[in-house]
Amino acid sequence: MGRRTRTHAVQAAALLLAFLHLHVAAAADPPFSCGAASGAPYCDRKLPMERRAADLVSKLSLEEKISQLGDESPAVARLGVPAYKWWSEALHGVAWSKGMHLDGPLRAATSFPQVILTAASFNPHLWYRIGQAIGREARGVYNNGQAEGLTLWAPNINVFRDPRWGRGQETPGEDPAMTGKYAAVFVRGVQGYGMSGAINSSDLEASACCKHFAAYDLDNWKGVTRFAFDAKVTEQDLADTYNPPFKSCVEDGGASGIMCSYNRVNGVPTCADHNLLSKTARGDWSFNGYITSDCDAVAIIHDVQGYAKAPEDAVADVLKAGMDVNCGGYIQTHGVSAYRQGKITGEDIDRALRNLFAIRMRLGLFNGNPKYNRYGNIGADQVCNKEHQDLALQAAQDGIVLLKNHAGALPLSKSKLSSSSIAVIGPNGNNASLLLGNYFGPPCISVTPFQALQGYVKDARFVQGCNAAVCNVSDIGEAVHAATSADYVVLFMGLDQDQEKEEVDRLDLGLPGMQESLVNKVADAAKKPVILVLLCGGPVDVTFAKNNPKIGAIVWAGYPGQAGGIAIAQVLFGEHNPGEILFHSALSNSWPRAFLGCTVLTAGHDGSSGGRLPVTWYPKEFTAVPMTDMRMRADPSTGYPGRTYRFYKGKTVYSFGYGLSYSKYSHRFASRGTKPPSMSGIGGLKATASAAGTVSYDVEEMGAEACDRLRFPAVVRVQNHGPMDGRHPVLLFLRWSNATDGRPASQLIGFQSVHLKAEEAAHVEFEVSPCKHLSRAAEDGRKVIDQGSHFLKVGDDEFELSFMA
Repeated sequence: MGRRTRTHAVQAAALLLAFLHLHVAAAADPPFSCGAASGAPYCDRKLPMERRAADLVSKLSLEEKISQLGDESPAVARLGVPAYKWWSEALHGVAWSKGMHLDGPLRAATSFPQVILTAASFNPHLWYRIGQAIGREARGVYNNGQAEGLTLWAPNINVFRDPRWGRGQETPGEDPAMTGKYAAVFVRGVQGYGMSGAINSSDLEASACCKHFAAYDLDNWKGVTRFAFDAKVTEQDLADTYNPPFKSCVEDGGASGIMCSYNRVNGVPTCADHNLLSKTARGDWSFNGYITSDCDAVAIIHDVQGYAKAPEDAVADVLKAGMDVNCGGYIQTHGVSAYRQGKITGEDIDRALRNLFAIRMRLGLFNGNPKYNRYGNIGADQVCNKEHQDLALQAAQDGIVLLKNHAGALPLSKSKLSSSSIAVIGPNGNNASLLLGNYFGPPCISVTPFQALQGYVKDARFVQGCNAAVCNVSDIGEAVHAATSADYVVLFMGLDQDQEKEEVDRLDLGLPGMQESLVNKVADAAKKPVILVLLCGGPVDVTFAKNNPKIGAIVWAGYPGQAGGIAIAQVLFGEHNPGEILFHSALSNSWPRAFLGCTVLTAGHDGSSGGRLPVTWYPKEFTAVPMTDMRMRADPSTGYPGRTYRFYKGKTVYSFGYGLSYSKYSHRFASRGTKPPSMSGIGGLKATASAAGTVSYDVEEMGAEACDRLRFPAVVRVQNHGPMDGRHPVLLFLRWSNATDGRPASQLIGFQSVHLKAEEAAHVEFEVSPCKHLSRAAEDGRKVIDQGSHFLKVGDDEFELSFMA
């Protein structure tokens, strides 16, 4: 071993020891109740949870009860009840929040890609594993004494209805069925459940909370704020767009939390809407958990919306609607006076408290020291472990979408570039924090795209080109000079959290400032067609780049998380060898020393970009549509174009589900295995006819037994024609013969992600439930199945079904 090699080995070993020390540092005991000496009924684990919670609530005074109805619930020392903080964030990894503190022995957590990119993988198993990792890391932080709560306010499952929405990046995209599937499997992972099947335990590893219920997808647009906005939503749109993700989150995911939103829906604040919270969520969906307001939403009902005439009325409105805890101190301030004025009853208060303490008991926080109970073996070593960091890398790589690849501009050749030069240009090329999106915590590692590309190309130069994504100050001359002197050019452009985030909606869909000019001038000056990498959550109109032959390839990488720089480099270079160690000796000396020795990230799968867009990319002209118009369906009489791939009638830059690959794939329905359903034998069906003459059958009247009998398999043969191995999403759509009666143009009804070697073929089976997948929402919100032809579509192949009574 040479001196230089030994030096690097010593440095790596020292860093590794420091990393391990970070994880085994002495932990404080987590807060809990019911130690060994307690004999109170609420501490008796043999009793039903509801009885335990009721017993504890019965022992509280009025003032103590009211104190527990805020997100910062103080201790009740005389009963041995510790303080609890309900607000913890974990959108795509454990993040900074009131309830989680990454400022002790544990100072980092795995930062997965922002949700919009993870969704682009169309891989529910991946989504579930990310939920699992986040749940384990949250419990590990808690068991290490660095948390005062385990209620995680994620996922955000509002449909990404408008491309300008600043928080669209937090969501799984624009399709309600896909969003619902993400919600269900992510929640199951976080809470410690299996990915599918019955949920047979009320225990919670951590508690997930589906937000923001309901019809919330505007933050601050042209002076209209989320606090004052009244979303006018039809029963039809509520039934088939805005509510389904939450229904799936509760019924399929078993979510233990729901957050009501700031906005009003048809005049009623969601947190004060008994129909939404109690009738729909708790009644129709059998929700079993707690409901929190968004932060200060209760105060806003009085202070901003004027819906409540007095603060005590706001308190009464939300508690009687079914909300349990207020993020903020408004109920804690006005709750006692609301009770004494007779606006709320003792039962209103007790009902909410029983729900809240039941959650804390399901988390094991009233079973003695959690370190010695069911999840007590989850320690600090589970935070930032190798498995989770590998998963963050896989999620980033699987989500990245190849939008353009003219004349085989990608993948780049490692052998050619090893002796060539590369210019990395753009404000998003060397900024690690930008990769994380919003709602993030300190990541385990931090690698920028430029740093990652340095591992492949010795002669690499970075030029920022713009001051930031806003690009109102630029140095195009320096960027052009770098492009003319390099053999290859990769541009990193897009948006950042100054352009899109909570409370910031966009007004324009183009690249900000002088970015477009910078890209075009660099492309004109470069020796070869350039590569354009877009880092952004919401879509941007890059028609200019799509049509410019001097821009050889376009890649969308979202906000790819802690391993995003590495994943982008892998995709650009087509790395795909299973189990390949990225930090191998040929590259190790050029990787940033900040993460050498901390962990070894393995590819574990191919580098052929397999992501597909989870949102429609609209042209700039779409901004003529008011963001406040909540209608999903187009209105030809007024020129309103509709929204999302299901209803939009207009030009697109890129369509929902679009994405290229380095390999060619084919799809067709298998001649065997796909069997259409038969309506025969289902008696008593009553057909109704719409004004347009469509004959349909009410799904609810058909009943569960009849619906189960109609289920059938749809089998698709998929083949990878090469030249590379690849992971490929298979998307199954439903198409009607026409789009009358408010039918969608098409509807995603199933998707799976499969890995195929070059020239390999496989059969992928989907279970199709006509009552769920082939139905549509009538104007009054009822689910109906239309008589006549329906078409299942995968790729360019279609399969016709006919429903006749």
